[in-house]
Amino acid sequence: MIKEKIQEILKNEDKAITLIELADILGLNRAEDLPSLTMALNELEKEAIVYHSHKDKYMLLENSHLKKGIMRANKKGFGFVDVDDSKEDVYVAQENMNGAIHDDIVLVEIISKKDVDRLEGRVLRILKRELSTFVGELYFKKGVGYIKLDDSKLKIDIEIPPKKNKGAVEGHKVLVKITNNKGKNRYQGEVIKILGHKNDPGVDILSIVYKYNIEDQFSPEVEQELNSIPEEVSSEDLKNRRDLRDEMIFTIDGDDTKDIDDAISLEKLENGHYKLGVHIADVSYYVKEGTALDSDAMERGTSVYLVDRVIPMLPHQLSNGICSLNPGVDRLTISCVMEIDDKGKVVDYEIFESVIKSRIQMTYKKVNQILEENTIPSGYEEYADTLRLMMELSTVLRKMKHERGELDFDVDEAKILVDEKCVPTEIVLRNRGVGEKLIEDFMIAANECVARHIYYMELPFIYRVHEYPKEEKIRSFLAFLGTLGYQVTGDFKDTRPKTMQRLLEFLHDKKEFAILSSLLLRNMQKAVYLPENLGHYGLASKCYTHFTSPIRRYPDTTVHRLLRTYLFNHDISNKTIAHWEEKLIYVSDHSSAKERASIECEREVEDMKMAEYMEQHIGEEYHGMISGIMSFGIFIQLDNLIEGLVPLRDMDDFYHYNEETLTLTGEKNNEVYHMGDEVLVKVIRASKEEKTIDFAIVKRLS
Repeated sequence: MIKEKIQEILKNEDKAITLIELADILGLNRAEDLPSLTMALNELEKEAIVYHSHKDKYMLLENSHLKKGIMRANKKGFGFVDVDDSKEDVYVAQENMNGAIHDDIVLVEIISKKDVDRLEGRVLRILKRELSTFVGELYFKKGVGYIKLDDSKLKIDIEIPPKKNKGAVEGHKVLVKITNNKGKNRYQGEVIKILGHKNDPGVDILSIVYKYNIEDQFSPEVEQELNSIPEEVSSEDLKNRRDLRDEMIFTIDGDDTKDIDDAISLEKLENGHYKLGVHIADVSYYVKEGTALDSDAMERGTSVYLVDRVIPMLPHQLSNGICSLNPGVDRLTISCVMEIDDKGKVVDYEIFESVIKSRIQMTYKKVNQILEENTIPSGYEEYADTLRLMMELSTVLRKMKHERGELDFDVDEAKILVDEKCVPTEIVLRNRGVGEKLIEDFMIAANECVARHIYYMELPFIYRVHEYPKEEKIRSFLAFLGTLGYQVTGDFKDTRPKTMQRLLEFLHDKKEFAILSSLLLRNMQKAVYLPENLGHYGLASKCYTHFTSPIRRYPDTTVHRLLRTYLFNHDISNKTIAHWEEKLIYVSDHSSAKERASIECEREVEDMKMAEYMEQHIGEEYHGMISGIMSFGIFIQLDNLIEGLVPLRDMDDFYHYNEETLTLTGEKNNEVYHMGDEVLVKVIRASKEEKTIDFAIVKRLS
């Protein structure tokens, strides 16, 4: 209690105060209470909440010249501190790192001069170091084992004693646990898992998976519980379920999808409205709260989709078996059936437990043949009219979402094709046709419907939240557009989705649209899970959740569990509400963190495979566009989304970097490079190990 009172007092003080002054404001007895006050202040200082000055005065850290944040180290030795609640990073030179390594939580002192734009600082103290496990390659020096860490940003040495290597030999990729701190960023450790030899197929990806603490094996307890999971739906399972097995229900997925968790149905009603059914695998019926299956699924948070593999949230017996909505077999589902008018408004709906039998497992490729090319593949004849009706409803829903302000960044994705040894053979753009958009529209409608229903019941729930962007970030983006010669009119203090939609539409016909839309997207907030409804900015949705993918996302499984609790079992007791109010805070935070880890893992695997692909194409020339300009070089994005760097050191002149306009200007040749310039580049270097690609500019194309 006293710590909260101290913070409240310091928040209202416009200057640092002494221990005695603080005691007097608190009304404490100087003789009796000073020791406990001093102890509380020491704790707040250790927690980096209060700053204790050399003049023996106290103030809130946020009001001092010190900042707290996460160290984002560079492999060259310097770093940037990602400061809490600040849009500005603090640059830390190598000589001022003070032993800090990547991901340390640090206290940094600002040392930059007032007339310098960039904040610069030095690390005063490492507040927290998350040293647990690391991935690297084992090598020996004078008979002693050492780890060459995969993450070159981590400037630490790890020695492996002879009896702690688990039989690993030189060249093995291993997972290592720290056992002893020898000081000055030197540690002893032990091998806890051998991932395989660095040259074995697939070990490269597995190394990245373990770097992000993504577990690829299920616990023995889960394996034991799988013995009780049925292979078929029984008659007992159908109790209290609506039987939809005779309805025309089917799935649409990618060619190689095995974990099918959504099916759809549609018919036109006599009043001209659409009756859309979204039927989702009832995972929570099999994965009960408190079981080992549930515990493992919650820990994983999400399935991770990598180049040649999926690390599933649920074991294959569930994800590809009894929970997957495979064709021709009975499957348990939770259905959201909506009546939608010709304006895209849901005028009526039902959410209920059901059983379905999918008629056919359709693929996007064949659905798009019908909807885009008007050709009907064999086996799809009886579904063609329903698919065309679905496209009609999709158009209605898309128009409705556009009118309310939904943002379509239209960002392309790369697809990496590999051979049987996981060596990349081709990199192409991922197709997103009418079929893909249709499913997306229907899933969004169901997610909103479910979220609104529970929201208006005023019960604990987990929402998918995307907050408004910060005004200063949008202003900074607009200022950058001005340097490219684009003047956007309008009031951008108003950051409602409609405003951003107009901005995207303004950019859409510009040659740099792909780069600019991606840059604008990076200036948005990140979507997260929260137990409170703050709306979804990107969808211009007032109330949104994730309900449609319970096989691969734990929040969706949780939503299903809440639907069963509140709607089907009618349990809204005080005890139940208190349980979920407490639990959903953790589930939301943890799920958001695991989602971020999976995205970063997927991105790093893609970077590695793109670099590996380009190792095979040294000396070849490609068309590209400038996607970023930094003081150390120019980033180029090729047509297939591979990105590489033109290092400044390799360029034909000395170039001056302008941080405001993001341009490089040659000192002698006066050549100016801008974002969005088209160029012809040659691949001069590529490293799978470093995950880097270097280009040289052959000539300008625009």
